[in-house]
Amino acid sequence: MIRLRVALGQINTTVGDLDGNAGKILESIRRARELDADIVALPELAVTGYPPEDLVFRAQFVEDNRTALRDVIAASAGLTAIVGFVDAAGGAIYNAAAIIHDGELVDVYHKHLLPNYGVFDEQRYFRAGTSTRVYGVGGVAVAINVCEDIWRPDGPMAEQAALGAGLVVNINGSPYHRGKRAEREAMLAERARQAGAAIVYVNVVGGQDELVFDGGSIVVSPSGEILARAPQFEEALVVCDIPVDDRDPGCGDGYIAVCGPATDRRPIPPPIKAPALDDMAEVYGALVTGTRDYALKSGFEKAIVALSGGIDSSLVAAIAADALGAENVLGISMPSRYSSDASAMDAQALSAGLGMRLLSSSIEPAFSAYLDTLQPMFGGAEPDVTEENLQARVRGNIVMALSNKFGYLALTTGNKSEYATGYATLYGDMSGGFAVIKDVPKTMAYDLCRYRNTISAVIPESVIDKPPSAELRPDQLDADSLPPYEVLDPILKAYVEDDMSLGDIVGLGHPPDTVSQVISLVDRAEYKRRQAPPGVKITERNFGRDRRMPIINRYRPY
Repeated sequence: MIRLRVALGQINTTVGDLDGNAGKILESIRRARELDADIVALPELAVTGYPPEDLVFRAQFVEDNRTALRDVIAASAGLTAIVGFVDAAGGAIYNAAAIIHDGELVDVYHKHLLPNYGVFDEQRYFRAGTSTRVYGVGGVAVAINVCEDIWRPDGPMAEQAALGAGLVVNINGSPYHRGKRAEREAMLAERARQAGAAIVYVNVVGGQDELVFDGGSIVVSPSGEILARAPQFEEALVVCDIPVDDRDPGCGDGYIAVCGPATDRRPIPPPIKAPALDDMAEVYGALVTGTRDYALKSGFEKAIVALSGGIDSSLVAAIAADALGAENVLGISMPSRYSSDASAMDAQALSAGLGMRLLSSSIEPAFSAYLDTLQPMFGGAEPDVTEENLQARVRGNIVMALSNKFGYLALTTGNKSEYATGYATLYGDMSGGFAVIKDVPKTMAYDLCRYRNTISAVIPESVIDKPPSAELRPDQLDADSLPPYEVLDPILKAYVEDDMSLGDIVGLGHPPDTVSQVISLVDRAEYKRRQAPPGVKITERNFGRDRRMPIINRYRPY
């Protein structure tokens, strides 16, 4: 039995920041070397950031990423480093892992399985690898593979196990969705038991556009036991001494000797075994991480949120304050003739609880001016949703004016239930730079507010208890236009996320007329969603990257 010391460099990369990413890689290598690690593993495409998308079509970008890798290679004395980058060979590009030892490039592994579902479209960019080897590191046969390669039982790991691998290092850019950590850990335990090999799984952490990566890097024993776990949504270097059977074959096809047995080294503390986050803590952490990184990586230090006193804007304000610091978030209350005093008081209480600044500006003068201007053109037509949308658009103009003037990132407050059904106003409450809770169903918004109040009670109970209302006409309630959210959200999940038919959804016990109404609303609102700002993905299937529907679509199976 040999104890191989492995360091997992869970870093937060930024797409295109080759120098910054290389700096983080080098810092992980430096710290791993100080702790006498045999191997340090960095995430998938760590040099470029993940996912680089169409940047990889630029030959200069690919060459610059290889130049950055050469700097990493030169600084990798004294240990073995596994680093993700984009490789170019034979007129093709590959999602690759560099196997580096003591300042030299030993080999390059090309990812075999290129996912082409959900948020992934790697077959658009990369050619699949075919070569499978194991590497002799410290007297142990070590296999390297990349992300999807380990998810399928018939992937390259089976061949690597047949070559005698006692340790598998899997580098990842695995995006978060609710429940992903438990699914991932169960899969890795199964793979470890199947191969009879320990697994080192290192994942990237942080936000990139709509995606958020939770990290959660782990070490799994051959029996499926978790030996170490990095915290979610935080950068970390996890170092673990892994007991591995001596399986170094020392010869044969598919084997490359990298270095001899490990020498004596200093002891290290027990490895980190961060607790797994509870469901809502995990989702909330994803929203905070995604919002923080979208803002800061886009060059924004401050944000503005329109505060109505309702559940959605209260949740967005809390997330923004936790992401950027309350001192960097401005709330703006914009009451109209239909706004209740209670809503204004709730917005004030929320702002005071969070410690953020609140401005207030009535939209009545601007709204009245619009009505006066339009009255001759409307020709006496009865008020309808047009006048409601005007109020939302006045508010959107005010938010965007403050954003332009002072450089705030405008955060919209619409939730997934509203975006799904079109219960949101283009160029009104949909106006902004980032839609924080765009993928959060309305019922989950309540759960997240209750969770946030377990940390500190900042969201007034009156916000959570009152019936939801847009307050755009007298005595308005959301239930006047939509089914109750506890009815609506399960139907939306079945149709949007699970692709179920009307008949199948009715078979779950939902009224046919309600299901037909909801499906019709979803289909007709596609043009709105296409114009919405990006937002954090937290469900298995979000609007945009996951679900790509035509705007012009006459298919109506209801």
